[in-house]
Amino acid sequence: MPLLPKEEEVFPAVLFELEAAEYPWGVAHVRSRQEKSLARFLAQRDVPFYLPQIENRRRRNGRDFVSHLPLFPGYVFFRGGAAARELVWRSNVAAAVIDVPDQRHLADELGQLRALQLAGASLRVVDEFVPGDVVRVSDGAFAGYTGVVERQKGRDRLVVRVSLINKAVAVEFERELLARGR
Repeated sequence: MPLLPKEEEVFPAVLFELEAAEYPWGVAHVRSRQEKSLARFLAQRDVPFYLPQIENRRRRNGRDFVSHLPLFPGYVFFRGGAAARELVWRSNVAAAVIDVPDQRHLADELGQLRALQLAGASLRVVDEFVPGDVVRVSDGAFAGYTGVVERQKGRDRLVVRVSLINKAVAVEFERELLARGR
């Protein structure tokens, strides 16, 4: 049972065909849970935008619930010059507008993402960890364990340290089981 109908992800339908010089990309960083509000605001004012969403299924009390969540929480991609940027600010939900120094690169990445969506790919954001990041195991038998990411021979490993005796043990976990922080 859908909680709410899926909202527009792409406006207009020809978003990826717009002229880059006339419609440069911008990225709006919005306040918590305000992505769809900004998208509706922009659509009402004919400002092109892209808000990729993923389906979220939950089962509660024997019932299935479906919602559509932003793929990149906190961000809405929009197109247009100074007037579009001004409208983003006027929405009162934007915390920042991020300049896009390499327009072509962002356009290519978003175009690929959209093509994957249209092909029916199941998308989800995966945290990028770098050596030295503190992470926590979020699920499974080791849920709650914390450590530091170490990279060795192209594989990420979680290192658990016992600092009192200056020893460490490395364990490999699936990336999906790791989350940032303590």
